[in-house]
Amino acid sequence: MFHFDYLTENTCSKVISLDLNEDTVRNIHFMGGCDGNLKTIPILLDGWSVDQIEEKLSGIVCGRRGTSCSDQLAKAVRAAKIASEDPNYKSPLEEDDDE
Repeated sequence: MFHFDYLTENTCSKVISLDLNEDTVRNIHFMGGCDGNLKTIPILLDGWSVDQIEEKLSGIVCGRRGTSCSDQLAKAVRAAKIASEDPNYKSPLEEDDDE
């Protein structure tokens, strides 16, 4: 199981945390954002693949932001997949701890 934290851009949520087991996404958590929506999204998507989440959520926008928490989750799962295949990956949250 690979744990991944994604720093969001231009959304109310600030971090998306998830676990990746090969291509299966589990344990999605949003820090910040619209409470009801961000409790529902993880329940609905738990066990989905990276490709399924990207296909359904990429490009969804919230107001004039040009992105949304859902769109950011699509980006997060792809980034997690790439990071899980990189033996030198270091979480941006860990990098902050090193400074």
